[in-house]
Amino acid sequence: MKKKILLTVILHLLFVGTAKSQTNVTISGILKDQNTKTVVPFVNVVLKTEKDSSFVTGTITNDKGAFSVSKIKPGNYYLEFSYLGYTTKKQALFVGNLTQYLDLNTIEIEEKSTALNEVVILQKAQTISSKMDKKTFSLKDNSSQSGGSVLQAMQNLPSVTVQDGKVQLRGSEKVTVLIDGKQTALTGFGNQTGLDNIPASAIEKIEIINNPSAKYDANGTAGIINIIYKKNKQNSFNGKAGFTTGLGSLWVRKENLPNIRPQYTLTPKINPSISLNYKKNKANIFFQGDYLYTETLNKNEFVTRTYTPSTVINSQLKRNRNTHFTTLKTGVDYTLDEQNSWTISGLFGTEKIIDRGDQPFFNGDLSQQKRLWQFLEDELKTTIMASASYQHKFSQAGHLLNFGFNYTFHREDEKYFYTNYLPNTTGSDAFKLLSDEQVYDFNLDYIKPLQYGRIEVGIKFRNRDIPTNMQFMPGANSVLDYNAGGWATYKELIPALYENYIFENKKWEAELGLRVEYVKIQYDVNPNHVVYKSDGYNYTQPFPNLRLAYKINDNNKLSVFYNRRVDRPNEVDIRIFPKYDDAEIIKVGNPALRPQFTNTLEMGYKKNWEKASLYTALYHRFANGTITRISSTVSPSKLIYATFQNVDKSFNTGLETVITQEVSKKYSFNVNLNAYRNQIDAFRVENKYPTTHLFSAEQQTIFSGNVKLNNNFHFSKNIEAQLTAIYLAPDIIPQGKIQSRFSLDAGVKKTIQKGKGELFCNATDLLHSMVIQKEIHGQDFNYTSRDYYETQLIRLGYNYKF
Repeated sequence: MKKKILLTVILHLLFVGTAKSQTNVTISGILKDQNTKTVVPFVNVVLKTEKDSSFVTGTITNDKGAFSVSKIKPGNYYLEFSYLGYTTKKQALFVGNLTQYLDLNTIEIEEKSTALNEVVILQKAQTISSKMDKKTFSLKDNSSQSGGSVLQAMQNLPSVTVQDGKVQLRGSEKVTVLIDGKQTALTGFGNQTGLDNIPASAIEKIEIINNPSAKYDANGTAGIINIIYKKNKQNSFNGKAGFTTGLGSLWVRKENLPNIRPQYTLTPKINPSISLNYKKNKANIFFQGDYLYTETLNKNEFVTRTYTPSTVINSQLKRNRNTHFTTLKTGVDYTLDEQNSWTISGLFGTEKIIDRGDQPFFNGDLSQQKRLWQFLEDELKTTIMASASYQHKFSQAGHLLNFGFNYTFHREDEKYFYTNYLPNTTGSDAFKLLSDEQVYDFNLDYIKPLQYGRIEVGIKFRNRDIPTNMQFMPGANSVLDYNAGGWATYKELIPALYENYIFENKKWEAELGLRVEYVKIQYDVNPNHVVYKSDGYNYTQPFPNLRLAYKINDNNKLSVFYNRRVDRPNEVDIRIFPKYDDAEIIKVGNPALRPQFTNTLEMGYKKNWEKASLYTALYHRFANGTITRISSTVSPSKLIYATFQNVDKSFNTGLETVITQEVSKKYSFNVNLNAYRNQIDAFRVENKYPTTHLFSAEQQTIFSGNVKLNNNFHFSKNIEAQLTAIYLAPDIIPQGKIQSRFSLDAGVKKTIQKGKGELFCNATDLLHSMVIQKEIHGQDFNYTSRDYYETQLIRLGYNYKF
């Protein structure tokens, strides 16, 4: 009862602050004589507010009759055109949020001898500060997670939850993660990897896109998360340096089972970073360097397995992890002239992971040790990226042609060493996995501003190649299936076309897009593999998107969304080589896996007050060919084989609400509520590894959700504080359920040295309440677990701008 009262009090006291963005718009046009149709140079152009005719900005047309005014905030205005010998003309102008450029095309003015009827279009202001298709969050305001990884920073963001090292949007992990708008090997092509090892210190902001338009790749049915790296363009030489240190696993949450090595405690965290920028004349040179070293109790899972008819096995999987992660990013922007510019950049990243693990197995009452499995995993990931882009600006502001090329090389070099202690024997085994991934991306994008929006069209081409080699090195009394090794090569070819039309006036917003993708996948397998053969597929599919919004008035808006997207199996999902997740769970891919196609419908409502806002959305996703992992056993073995399969239909229906309020200059909050219903229909599939066997499951349904409350304080003497509470309700996972979780994080920062310096301190999981509890039900076995992995840590850091 006391815990419930404490939780209720906390939930009423905590608030959230969200970073808001305000669109700056550039307006352009050409002045012509109404009779002669010739351009009129040096015309005075003045922008005034519709409400009180106050002056906003002004300019004159150039010798070609063209004009451009920039940095205009959304609202209602009118333009006034005047020139000697011509009648002054006024034209109403509405500036919205959906596009940064408005093209008024040709505006005709008459000589004074001709009467001119004034054209007036009544319009209302667009006061919504953030676009409904995208939410943008600045990490500099996230003081409770400063100095951590990108994955940790995402835990505080509305709509986002973190589970098993992956981010979810509205209860689904089918999320595409981009870096600077591009898919990269750092975070995975079409999936998400490595987020827990990218320092948040390297990141400027994060964008969440629940309903992506046709200009984005069709992959990622739950939406897109775009991570924007820091990049400065100030004149002369400037930069920022920082250092963060911390400790995790402050004490032992649950004692080890007998006879294993100690679990990590007081684990150090070190994160130095530096950002440099030099701009002079036409060149802008930038550099970002980050190093992250962590020791982590990566896993500490206590498991009880019950096998038919009555065998009970207790175990603990403990994994002590050392990680070295380095990223270096540099490049140059060069402006050839007013119309042409190019950028060349490169990124080098290395991730070195050493895992030392223990997994003892005992009988039901822990009186007898049946087995001890110890392992060493040595993994090195190397990423090299090179990008080149060219932009041509036409004379009309915002009228652009962009060309880009990206090359990615990613090597995964993994070595695994096992020692298996049984009552009468001891065995040692090892394997080596080497995977080299090469990706070539070309894109051509054309953007044409219109008076009430813009048109976007583009072409993209991707060629991706991943040769992989797995070598098993069995020892005495080996448990490895060394006949399942060898080589395999994944080949992916994707050309795509898209067109997107955006329209906005006083009352309506519309976005209509279509992307057409051709996909060819070929997976070539070593012909000597004991189970799998070469496989592949191809398709040509349309992916439409629609967004329509009606602005009831300045402060109320209704919207509807629709899009169709796909989740293609990633290479690791079809990888044919068996790999131990733990001593008795073997993960293996499935070359017969096919794409999952998902349709999403959403209805939203947004309300603005002077210092508050409300956004609520009702959404429904329905998928065909749902991709999920199946856990099964093959008698007489007790090993559990985890294999990805297509299991027909699944549904996700929910309601999300975000409330923000600025109570005072010292205090603001944001509440994010997300409630949803997940359903996976009953299915029956055939698994082929290690031998062909059937698996079936009944329909799974659960009501789940989460609550996020974050509180931002602005005290005197440049001190800011943040308090974050996260509650995740129980949810379904493949063949089971994950129980509720709760976390409370806090942070404080102080600006010093006349704004150039910043000190911060934060702590996560203050109540030590974040424990992962799972139940999994398979054929002839049940599995329950509690994972006391490292969640509580404290950090102290300092940043300096120069």
